[in-house]
Amino acid sequence: MEIVFQSFLAGFPVFIAHFALTVSLLVAGVAVYVTITPHQEMRLVREGNTAAAISLGGVVLGLGLPLAVSMANSVTVFDILIWGVVSLALQLGTFFAIDFLLRGLPKRIEEGQVASAIFLAGSKLTVAIITAAALT
Repeated sequence: MEIVFQSFLAGFPVFIAHFALTVSLLVAGVAVYVTITPHQEMRLVREGNTAAAISLGGVVLGLGLPLAVSMANSVTVFDILIWGVVSLALQLGTFFAIDFLLRGLPKRIEEGQVASAIFLAGSKLTVAIITAAALT
């Protein structure tokens, strides 16, 4: 039993460091995303805009999935930091690519066009799954 306790004491600081960094990257990534995108997703979500909620939920999942895989496969917090930044860049790129394809995506989301938001969220999740797979 003493070995288990010693193992816990040795591993707990690493767990806390990895967990705190990953959650911080998720929060920072979402903050950067909502700042860079041309529409006010948080305000729209608060107002009950379903399309904005779907889009923002896609971002949270799209960032969280590769971050979780990165944390699971990383040895150091630097690994998590690098791949967190890469994941954010890919999610932003996905938004702008879908905006290019659909023309006027921010306006569509502001207007509550759920179809556009579902396509965007699905694209974000697909990129996240591919990113997560590449991290393993």
